[in-house]
Amino acid sequence: MKTKRLVMAGAVAMALAGGAGTALALGGSAQQAQAVAGAPEAAAGSTESLRAAGADAAEAPGPRVVQPYEPVEIGQGARMGLLPQGRQNYVVVWGDDFAESVAQAKGYVGDSIRPNSLSGGLHTDGDDALFTGAFRTDTVPARITVRVGTGPERDAGVLMLPGDPGWGTYYLDAAGAGAPKDTTEVTAYGADGAVLATLSFKPFLAGR
Repeated sequence: MKTKRLVMAGAVAMALAGGAGTALALGGSAQQAQAVAGAPEAAAGSTESLRAAGADAAEAPGPRVVQPYEPVEIGQGARMGLLPQGRQNYVVVWGDDFAESVAQAKGYVGDSIRPNSLSGGLHTDGDDALFTGAFRTDTVPARITVRVGTGPERDAGVLMLPGDPGWGTYYLDAAGAGAPKDTTEVTAYGADGAVLATLSFKPFLAGR
């Protein structure tokens, strides 16, 4: 049964990045594990059956531009919203209280990750896995990929706010993939194929 969930960008990434902030999960025992580029920390998984959510975002180069607080469906009943307040501040929400969750998130700092780095989170519910995170790069990524173990790279959906905020988010729906077992690597690429930032997630079980 799907439960009401809210995940805010926050504490773990902030501690790694040397900032201060808050992570919040409502409606269950779920966790969000976050890390920055070059720091192999918490979270992630394995599967050959990862499927990218937001196919339209992956088809065109560069992130999909969304409005502040806009609810974006990212799979498995979850919605993601980006906030102009704070630093790399976003929410992932299950349930009907998206507007309330966004209002609450305005009081939080966000990921506050280092320049040219990534944060990451893993949310699981039975055999379903949903990867989410933020990027902060000098160059806007043309694409962000997720690779589990020795499997293929999969294009994630990528979102950012209008203008040049210097950050955005990504998400990958791995419904039916099973519980993650292998290390996951997230990579942000420039339009010329250059690597802008990388992140490794160690195996980590995170419930909803």
